[in-house]
Amino acid sequence: MPKNYRFLILDVFTDTPFSGNQLAVFTNATGMTSQQMQALAREINFSETTFVLPPQAGGDICMRIFSPEREFPFAGHPTLGTAFAIAGPLQSTLMRIETGMGIVPVLLEREGAKIVFGSMQQPIPTVRPFDAANELLAVLGVSASRLPVEVYSNGIDHIFVMFSSFAQVASLKPDLARLQAAAGDAGVNCFALEDGKVKTRMFFTDVATGEDAATGSAAGPLAVHLARHGLVEWGTEVVISQGAEIGRPSTLYARAEGSAQQITSVGVGGCAVVVAKGEFAV
Repeated sequence: MPKNYRFLILDVFTDTPFSGNQLAVFTNATGMTSQQMQALAREINFSETTFVLPPQAGGDICMRIFSPEREFPFAGHPTLGTAFAIAGPLQSTLMRIETGMGIVPVLLEREGAKIVFGSMQQPIPTVRPFDAANELLAVLGVSASRLPVEVYSNGIDHIFVMFSSFAQVASLKPDLARLQAAAGDAGVNCFALEDGKVKTRMFFTDVATGEDAATGSAAGPLAVHLARHGLVEWGTEVVISQGAEIGRPSTLYARAEGSAQQITSVGVGGCAVVVAKGEFAV
C-alpha cells in the first residue's frame, strides 16, 4: 500500500512569497528509499528537494538533498529552508542539521512565534585555481576576470568569475551547453561588486532553467573570495542580490572570518517563507 509523505514548499532567501529560491521539504521521510527520494525530486523539479530523517550523528535532524538529477552532500538554500520548515512548530532557535558534510548549525531569529531570519555556519571551503579559465571566459564572452578564476568546494564546486559592473552581469546570455562543456558539474558564478554590494548570477545545468535564483552554497565562498583578494575586509557582511533576471529576486547575507592563511568560519543568512503544503502517496 502507498504511504503518504507530507511536504512543505518554501521560498528561500526572501520574505516575499513567489520570489527567492523554491524548495520542497519532506518533513518526515522515514521509510523512503533513495530511489523514491530521487524520483520525487525529479517530479517536483525544483533546484533541490530535501528529506528529513531521524538524527544519526548528534544533530537535531538528518537531511538528504536531491536535485532532479543527483544527491548533494550539502547545499545552502535547502539547509536554511529546512531549518525554517522544521524549527517553526518546535519553537527552536538553533537547529543542528546533519548533512553529508557534517553537522551544519542554523541559528534562527524569532519575533514571537514567527521565524524572521536564519544564519547557517557552512563547511569551510577548499580553493584551487580553475584550469580551464580561458575556455570558460570565451564562453561567457569576456577576455578576463577582475579576480583570478578559482574553484571553491564545500560539497558543491563553484567557479567564480568577476565582472566590471552589475549591468555586465545582468546582460549575460551564456550558451549553457558550451558552459557545461567548459565548467563540468561546477556552478558558474558571475558577479560584480559595486558600492560594497554584490550582484551575482549562478549558471548550473542541474537547474531546469539553467540559472539558480539564490545559491546559498556559493554565497559563503563568494565572501571568502572577496576577502582573500582584499576587496572586502575579513568579517565584513556582504549583501548579495541574485535571481532578478529569472523573476525570483533574492537577498543573501554572507560573512567570512579569519585570514587568507586560515579561514575560521563562513556564515550565510537570509529569510524564508512557507508558501504551500501537501502530501505525496509513495
